[in-house]
Parts: sequence; C-alpha cells; structure tokens
Amino acid sequence: MSVLLETNLPLPLFRRGKVRDVYDLGDKLLIVSTDRISAFDVVLPCGIPDKGKVLNRLSAFWFEKTAHILPNHLSKVIDSSDSVGVVLNEVKNLSSQPGELPDSLIGRSMLVAKAERIPVECVVRGYLSGSAWVEYKETGKVGHIHLPSGMKESQELTQPIFTPTTKGETEHDRPLTDKDIKDLGIENLFGELEQKSLLIYGYARDYARTRGIIIADTKFEFGFINGQLALIDELLTPDSSRFWDVSQYKVGYSQPSFDKQFVRDWLSASGWNKEPPAPMLPPEVIEGTSKRYREVYSRLTGGVL
Repeated sequence: MSVLLETNLPLPLFRRGKVRDVYDLGDKLLIVSTDRISAFDVVLPCGIPDKGKVLNRLSAFWFEKTAHILPNHLSKVIDSSDSVGVVLNEVKNLSSQPGELPDSLIGRSMLVAKAERIPVECVVRGYLSGSAWVEYKETGKVGHIHLPSGMKESQELTQPIFTPTTKGETEHDRPLTDKDIKDLGIENLFGELEQKSLLIYGYARDYARTRGIIIADTKFEFGFINGQLALIDELLTPDSSRFWDVSQYKVGYSQPSFDKQFVRDWLSASGWNKEPPAPMLPPEVIEGTSKRYREVYSRLTGGVL
C-alpha cells in the first residue's frame, strides 16, 4: 500500500490543509485527499495507507446520498484514467500549461465548484462522548445546552444537538458565541445552518444504523455556490465523524471507534506534549488505523479498498 503525503502538482495551489491539497482550476477546485493524518492540531510525520482514498470516496458517497436534502460542491470524482482526462481538459483553461497529472490522483481526488465558505464548523452530536463528555462532567452542559443530570459516557441524547464552533486559520476551534454570529453576519442564516445540519445528521445516522454503524457525532461545512447554500469540504468521514460498531456499543464507557481515536490514544499514552514535532507512529498503530478506515468505508458503502 502506497502512502501519499505531498502532491506537488504543476497547478496553482489554492490551499494546503492538514490533510488535503487543493488546486485552483479557475471556476473549479481540484481537491486531493492525501494519506496525511493530524492529531491535536499537529500533522504527524507518517501517513496512513489508503486514508485519502477513504476520505475522498466516502465523501462522494455521502454527497450523492444527501443531495436531496441540500446541494453540494461535488462536480466529478477522479476515479479512473478517463476522469483524469476531465481534469486535464479543465487545466487547458489556465494560462500555464502543466504536464500530465499522476495516476496517484485516481480514487483520492475530486473536482468541486468554488464556494464562498462560511467559517463555521457545524457540529452535531447524537451521543455524549469525547470533549462533550468531559465538558458535561464539569458543567452539566455541552456548549450552551443544558443536559439532564446523571447521564453516562457514550449515552445517546434524547435528540441530537447542534454545537457549532469557530473555524479559524490560526486559533483552536471554540464554541460559537452570539458575538461570533453577529460578527460573521450570519444571524439570518444561523437557523438554516442548524436545521440542515440536523436533517443531514439524522438521515445519515438512520442509514448508518442499517449498516451496523453508529454515528456518534460529526461536523459539516457549508458555503454559497452561485448564491445557493451548499455542503462543501468533506462529509461524514472518519476524520470528521465518530463512528462506532453497533454490536460493541455499551453505555458508560469509551467506545472502540473507526477513526483516528486509536492514534490519539497512542499519542496520549506516549507522553508526547502535543506540540510539534509529533512522534512517529509504530507500524502496528499505522496498520491498525488504516484497517479501521477501510472497514468503516466497506461497512457503509459495500465497496472494498
């Protein structure tokens, strides 16, 4: 299994994130999901085999399944040499003429429409876990929402809750305040962001249960495409969501998960101070994480990587 950490395509770089490299094709973007992995806001020095393909293909799967709820930015999944040709045709519109695009794009990249991004992480929680559990134990709340007393770790909430956070380029994400909403100018939009987030989560949660998967929580990103609200970025992947196995679910405990919690747990136990540089993961943690990503992809989609 190959690991792709850097793409370095002969295209104008739009943005390089912790995991994705985004290239500017004029009115569209080319998003390449690498095998990079981050934890505690630090990119690790090693990749996770097939991780980028899982993120890309699972996002495409969910974009298609939720399009009846809200449009999204997906234009074309680069899943064959023919679709790489589509990218090359797009590239011809640029002033520079780059060379051929590598085969490594296949399965891990997509063409998307450019969007005016709303800088908010729209977090939806259906279960009390992770940072929400820590906060609840201390305050009895999650974000600004009071929860019933006596709840247990990993317990399902009576109804999903919307706990949006900021999405800054330099600061850590934090709960969105009324001042943030006003400063961002989204007072009239906020209700729709909440409604659509809860609708999409509810739809995905119900589908995933039929595949033996619990979606404990997730986060969405939205933007405007030609003035219309749309889903953007990634959607319901192991990087943006907490996936549990229905058959192993037990209230009152931390759950085994199909995401990078396995990596976070190892890093926390290693004594690392969560400041760069991050330590190299041992081979068994790399392979174990890759297996978790591939398994949840297969469970949810029926496909195999």
